[in-house]
Amino acid sequence: MNTAFFVAADWLAEHIDDPEIQILDARMAPPGQEHRDMAGEYRAGHIPGALFFDIEALSDRASPLPHMMPRPEAFAVAMRELGVRQDKHLVIYDEGNLFSAPRAWWMLRTFGAEKVSILAGGLAGWQRDEWLLREGEEAHEGGEFEAKFMPQAVVRLTDVLLASHEKTAQIVDARPAARFNAQADEPRPGLRRGHIPGALNVPWTELVYEGELKTTDELNEVFFSHGVSFDRPIIASCGSGVTAAVVVLALATLDVPDVTLYDGAWSEWGARTDLPVEPA
Repeated sequence: MNTAFFVAADWLAEHIDDPEIQILDARMAPPGQEHRDMAGEYRAGHIPGALFFDIEALSDRASPLPHMMPRPEAFAVAMRELGVRQDKHLVIYDEGNLFSAPRAWWMLRTFGAEKVSILAGGLAGWQRDEWLLREGEEAHEGGEFEAKFMPQAVVRLTDVLLASHEKTAQIVDARPAARFNAQADEPRPGLRRGHIPGALNVPWTELVYEGELKTTDELNEVFFSHGVSFDRPIIASCGSGVTAAVVVLALATLDVPDVTLYDGAWSEWGARTDLPVEPA
């Protein structure tokens, strides 16, 4: 039985005590709101039983780039310490904007977890349906997690440079149009304006409605309206690798093959003065 990409709040409330379900709180502060204490917000109120999946803390701390994937063994150790069991059905939620839950979904899937879903509507939807929250930390036993890294899910700068130059794949940039078109500064300092030459812009917010993906027909229309072909390889990118995962998730729900994620994203490309950008 295939695991659903999304589960509803009433379904989760009904199954919240199911021993085969494990809930992960993947709330994350968007760029420009780094002052927020997300661990503190988790302790102030979370879905009962949820463990805090801290994307920042779980990223590669040795990399100068934000949110980079950690080494498989480091991720596995962190998951076991957190209490995550990869044999369970993992249900992830974020604030309700579908900003960060897809990144957590993608990380877990790329490291070998097979049963991973996202809570439709996130925490906001849970509260809107008047389900209760719990304060403090959650007691948990040690987890069981063996990372089975899928390297084919991730591409590096050299792969993207080749795709840009040789047109071997479509580069789909999930940033807002103003940033893509060099009409607005990046929220992170030290980055140039613009985009990777040849990239297509599909702002991630166009794929989302009230904390979940739009309908299949609507998603198809969004991608097609921006010139994306499902018959050619796709590399998803964004500012730092987070909202690119929204693109990956949307394409997965459409059964689009050959989709990868550029983990360095514009944080890497835009910081390099030796790489081409558009508009020039």
